[in-house]
Amino acid sequence: MAKVLELLFETETGKTATIAIDAPKPNVTSTDIHQVMQTIITSNVFGGQAGAFVGIKGARIIDRQVSHFELGMN
Repeated sequence: MAKVLELLFETETGKTATIAIDAPKPNVTSTDIHQVMQTIITSNVFGGQAGAFVGIKGARIIDRQVSHFELGMN
């Protein structure tokens, strides 16, 4: 299974911006995530058309199982 940690931020324009982190460490805590998100907001390193990150909307870990099919193609 592939895991992705998604960090959801509110932007200056009221939109939601997402940062996806592949293969997060298995023992990550909500405290760890909150501290990292607050650091990202404080450092003001991300932005774009929707503006700078101004708030924390949430975080989630997504598990997905990927199945590949052999199609006999080169």
